[in-house]
Amino acid sequence: MWRDLLPVGRHPDSRGYRRFAWTGADAECRDWFREQAEARGLVHELDRNGNQWAWLGDPEAGDAVVTGSHLDSVPDGGAFDGPLGVVSSFAALDELLARGARPTKPLAVVNFGDEEGARFGLACVGSRLTAGRLTAEQAHRLTDGDGVTLPQAMEAAGHDPDAIGADPERLARIGAFVELHVEQGRALDLSGDRVGVASAIWPHGRWRFDFRGEANHAGTTRLTDRRDPMLSYAETVLAARREAQLAGAVATFGKISVEPNGVNAIPSLVRGWLDSRAADQDTLDTVVAGVEKAARAYADAHGVDLDVVRESFTPVVEFDHALRDELARILDRDAELRVPVLGTGAGHDAGILSDRVPTAMLFVRNPTGVSHSPAEHAAEDDCLAGVSALTDVLEGLACT
Repeated sequence: MWRDLLPVGRHPDSRGYRRFAWTGADAECRDWFREQAEARGLVHELDRNGNQWAWLGDPEAGDAVVTGSHLDSVPDGGAFDGPLGVVSSFAALDELLARGARPTKPLAVVNFGDEEGARFGLACVGSRLTAGRLTAEQAHRLTDGDGVTLPQAMEAAGHDPDAIGADPERLARIGAFVELHVEQGRALDLSGDRVGVASAIWPHGRWRFDFRGEANHAGTTRLTDRRDPMLSYAETVLAARREAQLAGAVATFGKISVEPNGVNAIPSLVRGWLDSRAADQDTLDTVVAGVEKAARAYADAHGVDLDVVRESFTPVVEFDHALRDELARILDRDAELRVPVLGTGAGHDAGILSDRVPTAMLFVRNPTGVSHSPAEHAAEDDCLAGVSALTDVLEGLACT
């Protein structure tokens, strides 16, 4: 499975992945998922929001145990973020049946669409729509960098954009969702453990900073006559780093748009996107407020106007304690596998669904901690340990 999926959407120069929602690479990933389902005799289903499901047993029976993740990527992302969870889910289902286990509940593997938000700027679109945390009207207003709207992209890919929306009936049939994911950090590597259980997802959000100055000639305009928004933006990037360090949080300006974007032109507009995350809400609020305060001071000093817009936000997610404890109990049976409980600063579909369905997560060790990069990696032995742990969990939750 891993070999078959590996070349899909891989860029020949960066060697990273460009599997963006409703593109050709996304369609290839969806075809791969459907083929995996059909090869196992599972019932393949595409829901109203473009999420894929592969069912063993009757989905209408209720109290289903679902596992899976996503197959899309960030720009030039790594091979493991998302796909490891989907591949491991099919492998765990294979292992479960090879053990002779008899599921007494429906089982499903899911591929949630547009988790990374690389094309339309909002993460977890598929799961947000399903959970009712993104309305159809809001989704219809999403636009990519080329001006293509989400409905246009979905329609071009053969999916009906008018069908999207909350799907409470589907969620009501799910008794538990367990998502396996490569760790996006080094906690497991530092502790020497192969697999971990998630405790919570840090609160996090994305803020857009629009610095508006005055376009002018780069060669003839005196420095003292300039209203250069790039200066305010650059100083704000450094302020974000300082605020995050002081608070023990993280803050990143990782995306920028410049107008008119000419080498010999002073910009009229610099638009930068801030991603910030912290262990608790108060800390996150302090960091973002500090960054905005500094940005406004820098803008005033350079005669630049500033607008700050919060584009998305996810509060702290405490995974279902009873399910988390049940996972720990199941995995404690393996004397060779110590399973610590750890938090994460990364968002996931499991977090989006957590207030609608009992959810939990398993992490697989990442030796470098690198993620959202072609250098992202997990050793084969650790991946197999993750499959074994997920198999144990599925057996414990869905079988007698």
